[in-house]
Amino acid sequence: MEILVKPLVTEKMTDQSERFNRYGFVVDRRASKPEIKKAVEALYNVTVESVNTMVYGGKAKSRYTKGGIISGKTASYKKAVVTLVEGDSIDFYSNI
Repeated sequence: MEILVKPLVTEKMTDQSERFNRYGFVVDRRASKPEIKKAVEALYNVTVESVNTMVYGGKAKSRYTKGGIISGKTASYKKAVVTLVEGDSIDFYSNI
């Protein structure tokens, strides 16, 4: 099972990484906190202090087109915010 789907690189998460040493990831819905901790430590060679998770439900969306109203829903996902110990950091831009 692929636990880490992708890192969250947003303005808010960048600010938290600079101020509080926290990094965000979109993770698999079935992943638990210990699994997320183990995956981050193995992939980035850092020590994780704590993991906070939240599940976002999909939003209902609709568009108005020539053919009428198209209704749909965005995908739901699980987000994990990982706090690292003092001195460790993750560089998402090193592979660019």
